[in-house]
Amino acid sequence: MSNRSLPTDRQLRWQDLEFGMFCHFGPNTFCDQEWGEGDDPPEVFMPSDFSPRQWVETAAAAGMRYLVFTAKHHDGFCLWPTETTDYSVSSSPWRDGRGDVVGEVAAACHDAGMTFGLYCSPWDRHEPCYDDEAAYDRLYASQWAELLERYGPVAVVWLDGAGSKGHRYNWGMIVGTIREHAPDACIFALGEPDFRWVGNEDGLAPYPCWNVVQSAEQSNNADLLFESYRDSFPHYLPAECDARIRANWFWHPGDQHTLKSAGRLVYIYEHSVGHGANLLLNVGPDDRGLLPEPDVWRLLEMRAEIERKWGRPIATAEGPAEELAVELPRPQAINAFSAMEALDEGEAVREWRLLARVHGRWQGVSVGTALGHRHLARFATVVADAVKLEVKRSDGSHALRRLEVFYH
Repeated sequence: MSNRSLPTDRQLRWQDLEFGMFCHFGPNTFCDQEWGEGDDPPEVFMPSDFSPRQWVETAAAAGMRYLVFTAKHHDGFCLWPTETTDYSVSSSPWRDGRGDVVGEVAAACHDAGMTFGLYCSPWDRHEPCYDDEAAYDRLYASQWAELLERYGPVAVVWLDGAGSKGHRYNWGMIVGTIREHAPDACIFALGEPDFRWVGNEDGLAPYPCWNVVQSAEQSNNADLLFESYRDSFPHYLPAECDARIRANWFWHPGDQHTLKSAGRLVYIYEHSVGHGANLLLNVGPDDRGLLPEPDVWRLLEMRAEIERKWGRPIATAEGPAEELAVELPRPQAINAFSAMEALDEGEAVREWRLLARVHGRWQGVSVGTALGHRHLARFATVVADAVKLEVKRSDGSHALRRLEVFYH
């Protein structure tokens, strides 16, 4: 009998999203900066052609399944009309102070069927009561209550740990508020998380990247976890890789030269999604309130290359099954595969091998440890008429979900 940690339904739904868009937008966009100090006047926020529908259409065309938006960054400026502070979009001249950025982003996502997530920074460099932990935590919980009540359904709650060291958050109250208003939302990284930060901002997961972590330290945010949660590891805690399409999180007028190549973005995809993690790729809207055209084109190039390499399998086998095998329509060249473990009962596979039938004999072409949510890998080209995936070692019973075979 296995003692492995089990995922929740919301974690499994989140893992199936695989690839999402991060949108950092706010006063920083208009001030050519990354971390505002909370003293930029609301008047700076004035997008000329704000269109979150363009963001969502681009995300969908790029193969992304979720979008996470920065409702409040570390500067404390709230992009919705909040009752918790006057440092918000309501104090901006944009739309005569009656605009609601979060509301329009939420509507664009909901109308298009795009899974919607919100980032609201725990750290707040503007709020005078931030150093009064009890008072600020009540305010912060109230901000999440507003966001989740008004703009749901919200599937992802993104809690950024930057700047928060030394502040002892009342996670019981904050997480309790989030769970009360959005019980199906997955929380990122802090408090009582459903998924963890991979540990870098390069979009790259290690291999193996296990879904179960054994200690709070492996979560990468041990000091910002709810105490009872921190003391109860191991946990099923899949990883998300965050990365930027340019060098910065927010748009800057002079950084187009840092736009990553399509090849680099595909490499990031293969070493995040292809290592069993989710990928959240940041594309910063510009001061018009639009995704820059070069970034849009690059995303579409990335999508086309992913589709060319991983979107048209030669053959597919579906589980759940202890072993998966495919018969190819004829002997043909193959050199890559995608494999998924069925994770409903937890992560079980500890060692696997892929075999190809060449001239009537089975030969090994690839081996590894984790399969997890998805594993993408290449191997030396062989001409084969069948392929099978075997599990050599597992933690109790196991099930394979899907096997796809490619040549590229």
